[in-house]
Amino acid sequence: MSLQEIQLKDVSRYRGELMGAAILFIVLFHVELPRSDAFFGLRRCGNIGVDMFLFLSGLGLWFSWVKNPSFKQFYQRRLLRIFPAWLIMSSLYYIPRFDMKTGSYIDLIGDITINWDFWLHDELTFWYIPAIMMLYLWAPLYMHLIRKHPVYRWLPVLMIVWCICVQWVTPIHQAVGHIEIFWSRVPIFFLGINFGEQVRQDVKMEKSTLWLLLLVFLATASACIYLEQVKHGRFPLFAERMIYIPLTVSLLMLLTELFRHTPVWLNRSCAFLGTLSLELYLIHHHFVMVYISPYHLGYWLTFLLTLVIAVPLAWLLHQLIKRIMPV
Repeated sequence: MSLQEIQLKDVSRYRGELMGAAILFIVLFHVELPRSDAFFGLRRCGNIGVDMFLFLSGLGLWFSWVKNPSFKQFYQRRLLRIFPAWLIMSSLYYIPRFDMKTGSYIDLIGDITINWDFWLHDELTFWYIPAIMMLYLWAPLYMHLIRKHPVYRWLPVLMIVWCICVQWVTPIHQAVGHIEIFWSRVPIFFLGINFGEQVRQDVKMEKSTLWLLLLVFLATASACIYLEQVKHGRFPLFAERMIYIPLTVSLLMLLTELFRHTPVWLNRSCAFLGTLSLELYLIHHHFVMVYISPYHLGYWLTFLLTLVIAVPLAWLLHQLIKRIMPV
């Protein structure tokens, strides 16, 4: 691949393909693998798909906000995109598991609507949904702020400091440390919003930037793989997720360059998966993979079978939502 000027607008151009790659990483992360396997550390790093989603979501929100800075329309569009699919799948998951004799109906309604057990008890079944809804709640205020006062684009640095406080400042840790998985993903989301303006203005980077991106990617990916393969369970995960920040940005930029050279059919396939990424997230793990994993078919076969079954189901859910509640 010959070196050429890097155009940041390509991140937006290939956003669908990048979202598709992100959901594939997440599915790979959810496939069970023994700690002793040589692929364990790399498989654990598939968790970065969440950070990719958040960064790309923030970037997309900035484009939407600049075109129409309306709080009402922003919340309406986000609600219509996420909530119908979430409400269907959360109902299918939580209602059959509800004990009518001993269960709390208030708790059931809270889980179905906003998955409030995530906020109360770090219940991780669908943790990404309440997390992204909370980020969407604050995003317009942040975007309004940085348009009026661009200096506040530095706030993600303070968010990183907060993550450190959540881990090691005892009163804060005792109060909100149980949702560390949320706090450690907040900076990458708002960095995505910051990055959106650079993409919108089509900032161009010199050819040699590719070597810097490769260096950042190799350094951060190697660190994360080592931590997971050798020291999994012996370090606070938030520390690795701080490494995820430069890893995510460099990986997305490198994948963007890759998608400029890959066949059209591959790009379209990834973009198709990107379109269904929300539905695939909701369906693949707790409605498909959970029934395949007990057969111990092996890592790659479990992954492929999960996709073969989950993708049509995700497409059907996507079409259903489009029919009953078009955005």
